[in-house]
Amino acid sequence: MTKLEMLTPQNSAIALIDHQPAMYQGVQSHDRLVVFNNIQILAKAAKLFSIPTIISTIAKDSFSGPFMPEVTQLFPTHEVIDRTAINGWLDPNFRKAVATIGRKKIVIAGLWTEACVMFPTLDMLKAGYEIYIPADACGDVSPEAHNRSMDRGVQAGAIPITSLQYMFELQQDWARSKTYEGVMNIMLEHTPYGTQVRFSEWALGEHASEGRLKAAV
Repeated sequence: MTKLEMLTPQNSAIALIDHQPAMYQGVQSHDRLVVFNNIQILAKAAKLFSIPTIISTIAKDSFSGPFMPEVTQLFPTHEVIDRTAINGWLDPNFRKAVATIGRKKIVIAGLWTEACVMFPTLDMLKAGYEIYIPADACGDVSPEAHNRSMDRGVQAGAIPITSLQYMFELQQDWARSKTYEGVMNIMLEHTPYGTQVRFSEWALGEHASEGRLKAAV
């Protein structure tokens, strides 16, 4: 494995951590709605491309509330791993889930960046994993807290990405018809580009397809 090798449905997994009501309340680094949409981009892309997905919460019943249902309803058979440990890597069920997947490229998004993202990132890097952090699907109590945490992760060896970059990296080619409509639907639902997509479909009708001139693969 190398960091120059792109993320694919075959070589990567994703962990979504602590997108819960109490954790959202503390987010001041981003517009919460932006994070709310971006985590759905990640989750829906993971579902679309059949990416192994781990969902984990912190103190669900005693403090933080359930993981956002917009994500968990996408994975109705998934067990949500609830933890007391801020650092997911200290939780045996989280570690078991990662080990069971058996992949070294792990995307981690969560709330907050400085703790529930950063702590497992550092430990998993030390354990030999390649960690990718979608910065726009994470959040923290201030821009400074988020940015310094991202800096620390990058300096330690993590790779910063964005939510749309993750989805596009999985798609790679608009002629891949099996996932084309799913990707476009995610963009319609969760990005400003959705307005442009709607216009193109109105103006061009059935011709509004980036991959129409190439053979589907």
